[in-house]
Amino acid sequence: MLIRADMTQRALVLPGDYRFVASPLPGVQRMMLDRVGGEVARATSIVDYAPGARFDAHEHDGGEEILVLSGEFADEHGVYPAGSYLRNPPGSRHAPYSTTGCRLLVKLRQFAADDAATVRIDPATASWQPGLVPGLQVLPLHQHGSEHTALVRWAPGTVFKPHSHPGGEEILVLQGVLCDESGCYPAGSWLRNPCGSQHTPYTGDAGALIYVKVGHLAL
Repeated sequence: MLIRADMTQRALVLPGDYRFVASPLPGVQRMMLDRVGGEVARATSIVDYAPGARFDAHEHDGGEEILVLSGEFADEHGVYPAGSYLRNPPGSRHAPYSTTGCRLLVKLRQFAADDAATVRIDPATASWQPGLVPGLQVLPLHQHGSEHTALVRWAPGTVFKPHSHPGGEEILVLQGVLCDESGCYPAGSWLRNPCGSQHTPYTGDAGALIYVKVGHLAL
């Protein structure tokens, strides 16, 4: 299966484009953002767990990255409220479930070969830092080699300087509206800008909160 599989091309999914499909387990469905492979795939998805849904214990041979978008996610290692960020490295194993129901951003099989870090970030105790321009706050989530992942909070009316992404960029808009010279992207929008792409992002009156990953498309 190939879904937005050409990483050299810009990709955009707006909230109105969401089309969820069932997973192999009842109560879990997925909106596939990009995918290379069948049921075992390099994949980026929005995943919905119905209340009480659970997966059997399984191993992630290529690693798994999770951002909890809403609700409460859990496994035998802990309970993770909205805003939690998790990285389960290659070879890790768990049995995930959700008592309340939840929505996740999930990235599978996208770890660098030497990235073996387990990451658990609790939004209640996380420390935000000033961004590169006034109006930005940054919560670093993970860094390995050229890959950097963060949450970025944009105050209303913030304009970032024009810049390029030698290793590509991926964005999920979590709150508000993010814009650049190609358009405006409301909450739920997913963008993938290829290596070497350039833009000048900004926000209007609503401001924005985004998940952003850079440098990973060159891996």
